[in-house]
Amino acid sequence: MTASHTNGTNGVHPASNGHKPRFFEDYGIWKQAPVLTGSTKFEPLPDVKNIMITGGAGFIACWLVRHLTLTYPHAYNVVSFDKLDYCSSLNNTRMLNDKRNFTFYHGDITNPSEVLDCMERYNIDTIFHFAAQSHVDLSFGNSYGFTHTNVYGTHVMLESAKKIGIKRFIHISTDEVYGEVKDDDDDLLETSILAPTNPYAASKAAAEMLVNSYMKSFKLPVIIVRSNNVYGPHQFPEKIIPKFTCLLNRHRPAILHGDGSPTRRYLFAGDAADAFDTILHKGALGQIYNVGSYDEISNIQLCRMLLDEMSIPHETQEEFRKWVKYTHDRPFNDHRYAVDGNKLRKLGWEQKTTFAEGLKITVDWYRRFGEEWWGDISKVLSPFPIVVETEVMSDKEEISDEPQLPEKREVSA
Repeated sequence: MTASHTNGTNGVHPASNGHKPRFFEDYGIWKQAPVLTGSTKFEPLPDVKNIMITGGAGFIACWLVRHLTLTYPHAYNVVSFDKLDYCSSLNNTRMLNDKRNFTFYHGDITNPSEVLDCMERYNIDTIFHFAAQSHVDLSFGNSYGFTHTNVYGTHVMLESAKKIGIKRFIHISTDEVYGEVKDDDDDLLETSILAPTNPYAASKAAAEMLVNSYMKSFKLPVIIVRSNNVYGPHQFPEKIIPKFTCLLNRHRPAILHGDGSPTRRYLFAGDAADAFDTILHKGALGQIYNVGSYDEISNIQLCRMLLDEMSIPHETQEEFRKWVKYTHDRPFNDHRYAVDGNKLRKLGWEQKTTFAEGLKITVDWYRRFGEEWWGDISKVLSPFPIVVETEVMSDKEEISDEPQLPEKREVSA
């Protein structure tokens, strides 16, 4: 299913508004990279044929785009819909351009005419809505942009889906909508209260409210998915694992926010793709599913694991201080998130990739391809890069050898 109007690249439908041409430049680096997907395969659903995946040139969504396109070549047509923001890359899906069941549509979820045109042109019956501003650090300084994309953009998607009678609308949210979880608290269930603590998480919680309202008011068939932190190849190096890997690969130190004590649960992208595939084929409409990992790692522990993986000596304090530096923390940094994923596991999904295995695959990929996949990444490797439209600029934050301790604060019960 190739687009009827292309720009010379098979399967590409460009939007009329035009973006900077650098996103369409092809230097062939993707030809050298392994084609990475999940591992699940189900009996195709008879009422699913044409799947629209928003944010399909971004990190997590591109894993599902590749997985569904290659795993179900005769059952599903996949349309990757993406505005090609600063963190996207067509390299993430160029290996699919010769596949009959793949199309790329260059469009923006906040543009109703582009969204509706894509849905109608390709007779979309199923939507995975990934597209979002997702980097928490940026949300403190550009909160309007997060509200516009994550809330208004979701509203556009829902209204368009209602107009054409979508059969499945799978909305990708985040575990951050629950807010911070204390060390001794139980893992949170899908029924737990939403208590976001930063503008990004608040925008995702607000988007969920819209999704729920369209389910209640208009009987839109929706599923909501809340996942732990996903990592792996193809992630733009603004996030901690690819950023630190690229810095260390340049023989430069990793720079921790605060004292490095916050923890996150990490899920390998291949396992995340399996989770979304499982939810498509086994999930029940009207339900919420947590995608939970067992691997909870502190930021400073992550640094040690990366140094081990890259065979960089760090046994002594002097060696460690050479490779790990510190800067100030976010205005507010949740200490940890913790969700209970048993509801999804009952559908048959399981976390197959240990953190050690996934980290090895990820580090190897970035050492081979990280410097060329998105072009020059030098500016994004600063501790708090600034993004203006599609351009990334370096910050000038103070860096020290000692941890910058956070202010003491109470966590609400």
